Amino acid sequence: MSDRGESLGPLERVDGRWTVGDFRRPGGAWLRFGAQGLHSYAHNAEGRMIPWSRIMLVTRFTLGAKYPKGSYGVRALLGGLPGPWRGRGRGYLHMTLRHPYEDWVAPFDRHRHWYNLTELVVFGELLTRTAEAGEAHRFGDADWLGRAVELLATRRPRTARQIHEAVAETRQV
Repeated sequence: MSDRGESLGPLERVDGRWTVGDFRRPGGAWLRFGAQGLHSYAHNAEGRMIPWSRIMLVTRFTLGAKYPKGSYGVRALLGGLPGPWRGRGRGYLHMTLRHPYEDWVAPFDRHRHWYNLTELVVFGELLTRTAEAGEAHRFGDADWLGRAVELLATRRPRTARQIHEAVAETRQV
C-alpha cells in the first residue's frame, strides 16, 4: 500500500513502484514509471509503453479536463470535495515524443483524496524541467524519484521562484 508520505499530487509510491493516478479504480487509467519507460494502463489492460528515450518534452500536466484554459479544469476543483464528485475526473500528461515525432496525451484517474495545489505545481515543474533537460529516464530510477519527492515534500516551496529553485536543486541529487 501507499504511504501518503511518499506522494506528490497524483504521483505515489505503491509497493516500491511509482505510479501516477489511482490504479485501484476498476476500469480506470493510470501510469507507472518503470526502469524501461512510462507504462500506460487503461481499463484493466496495459495500453502502451513509451521508452524514456522517446520522451522529448512533457509540455504540461492538466487535471480535470484534457485541454482546460489553465492547468486545471472545473472537475479538478470538484474532484477532491466531499460528495458525489469526490475522486471523479482525470488528469493528463501532455508529451512530445520522438522517433517518430508525435504529441501524446497520457490519461490517468485522480485519487479520491484532495491534491494539494502546491504539490500539483511542484509535480508539473519536476516533470517538465527533468524532461527538458533530456533526463526523463530519471523517472525510471525509483530511488532517485523517492529522494526527489522526499526533498520536495520536506522543503514545501510556496512561491513560483521557490518551486523553480527547489526543483532545480532536487534534480541535482
